[in-house]
Formats: sequence, C-alpha cells, structure tokens
Amino acid sequence: MSSDPAQASSRMQLALGPLLYYWPRATVFEFYQQMAKTPVDMVYLGEAVCSRRHELRLADWIDVARMLRDAGKQAILSTQVLVESGSDAAVARRIIDNGEFLVEANDMGAVQMVAGKLPFVAGPHLNLYNEPSLHWMADLGAVRWVPPLEMAQTELQVLQQQRPQGLQTEVFALGRMPLAFSARCFTARHRNLPKDDCQFSCIDYPDGLLLQTREGEAFLTLNGIQTQSAHVCNLVQELPTLQAMGVEVLRLSPQSLHMRELVQLWRDAMDGRLSPADAHAQMLPLLPDQPCNGYWHGRSGMDQVTVPA
Repeated sequence: MSSDPAQASSRMQLALGPLLYYWPRATVFEFYQQMAKTPVDMVYLGEAVCSRRHELRLADWIDVARMLRDAGKQAILSTQVLVESGSDAAVARRIIDNGEFLVEANDMGAVQMVAGKLPFVAGPHLNLYNEPSLHWMADLGAVRWVPPLEMAQTELQVLQQQRPQGLQTEVFALGRMPLAFSARCFTARHRNLPKDDCQFSCIDYPDGLLLQTREGEAFLTLNGIQTQSAHVCNLVQELPTLQAMGVEVLRLSPQSLHMRELVQLWRDAMDGRLSPADAHAQMLPLLPDQPCNGYWHGRSGMDQVTVPA
C-alpha cells in the first residue's frame, strides 16, 4: 500500500481529482505524464463517471498509478459514483483489491467493500454532512474525507472542530462541479442516441457539453450521465480561510487545457510566492468558463462572491 495520508506533513497538499471527462487513450497518458512533472502531491485515477468508457482499463490505470508513484506522487484509485450493474460492482471490487494503492470510495457499496479491511478516502458523493457521519466513516477506516461540494464554509468550520482525530479534510477547490448523476446519458440524448448505442459521444467534448438558457447564458455542462456546473468553482481567493481552518488537501479537477499552469499557480499561492488575488487574476484566462464560489459562501453555486484582498 502506498504512503498513508495520515502521515503526511503539515504543509497543505495539492491533489488532482479523477478525470471526469472521456479523452482518447493517448491523450490520457500524455496528460498524466505532464502531471507527473507538476507540484501536485497526490493524483486520483480511474473512471468515476461511466462504465461504458473503456479507453483505459483498470490495468492501464494501475500502470499510470505506478508511473506517478515513481515520480514521487501518491496515487489513489477512485471507484465509480453510480453503480448500475453487477459488472460495475465487480470492477469496484477489483479496484479495492488492487493491493498497492489507496482507494477513494464514491458510493456506499464501495464503502461496504472496503470497510474494516483497508484505509480509504471518503469521496465527495457520500453525502457526509454532520459529526456522526464523519465518526462513522472514520470507524470504518476512512483516513480522509471530501465534503459535499455545496457545503458552505460556516458548516465546514463546525465539522473541522468536530471531526475525529486523524481524519484529514480535502476540499474541492477548482473545476466544474459534478452536481448530479443519472441512469440516462444526456450527451447521447443530445444527439438523439439511446444510451446503449451512445457511440461514445462524450469523447467529442473534452470539457463537457455546455448547456445554455434561452437567453444564451451558461447554465450547466453535460458530461454523459453526469451533470456539472457551467461555471468553474475556484476557491483560490479563499486560501487564507482554508489554511486557517486546518484543511489539509485541496482538490483540482482536471481540464483539457492549461492544467500545468493552473497547478503551478495554486502551488505558488499556497506557498506564499503569489497572493491569492493575483493567482485568481492569472487563472481567469485559463479557465473554460467564468469562476464561481457561491456554495462556499452559502449562496447559489453559480454566484461569484467578491473576496476582500
């Protein structure tokens, strides 16, 4: 098993979340080879969205994990969020039984498989909102948890004071927010295709398919069976608050362009070489849409609340 995150240093760490989009095989390998050269501390790997995406198999993801481990990163294998069949459950079992790498459990079935056997990360889709749920996860073996994306800072502050000793907190800090999952494939439906003959349509949208209102405003992003925000969550201006709250890990969600630059800007801001305000300004042209931080402030998720410098 790779290094235990509970033994990590007190320095705030930077994580790259699982790839939520469907990219060609060569593109995926090239992307992670680039990420191996960036100052991320840990990388989540695997297909967390749709079981029909087969550009990479589990053996390929494990090869990528080994490459990243050799580059000094901690690799974590993520399970699928929406498990719809026995074969999906079998893949989750194989991920949990990989024997080398920490696992992120993204549904309660995966939690049940790993509970009491191995340490694991409790993913953002487990709906952990209160102290009893955190203690329950820690008792089952969780060493880190990712709060739900809509959790406000005031709510997280309370849980930071109540969480079990040894349970790290990882906050989703950059990327289009995964809001919902469905048994239907909305990208296929957009092309008038049935889900079982989707022709892998989402591979044509490396950052998802933007959905606009009738007034032409960006509203949501379609990503196969996953619905995301159109605006891009960016909490870099909240960095002093996150550090003061004792959050150990910040998660950046992969995007198809400018990821290396974004990782470096985050690391520079976290290490004090760049102010959060300057980092935010430099990130704006690198994002696929305008930023938002509404959930963090207890507002509508698509809002952008001005943060004092």
